[in-house]
Amino acid sequence: MLIKQLLNQKGHAVISVAPQDSVYSAVALMADKSIGAVLVLEQGKIVGVLSERDYARKVILQDRSSKTTQVREIMTTRVVTGRPNQTVQESMALMTDKHIRHLPIMDGDTLLGMISIGDLVKAIIADQQFEIAQLETYING
Repeated sequence: MLIKQLLNQKGHAVISVAPQDSVYSAVALMADKSIGAVLVLEQGKIVGVLSERDYARKVILQDRSSKTTQVREIMTTRVVTGRPNQTVQESMALMTDKHIRHLPIMDGDTLLGMISIGDLVKAIIADQQFEIAQLETYING
């Protein structure tokens, strides 16, 4: 399965924050949406990603205040992106290699959506279940 097909099933909505937003408001948004990361956008362009991991390591462990710390101070600025024509397996390999759990999908300069490692695992399981059902039908005639 290609990532563009996965996005068509999952949806293209992207939850984002601005670099000047407080970490507190960003974490509250993640909690409200039950997600583990948000994109940081400035004038429609990706400038970073803020994850629960960033919060834990750069706010809690450094005894900073999430209400007075801005997202730009702790966000990850080296954003790894994927492409719509990548396969689920290629995306899984990329995310595993880079030790990331969220992957923005870009088509040139256009943000198409974001996938998580959980989205990829669900897609792989669904593909395997389909293949098993096909094999069972073939074997049973």
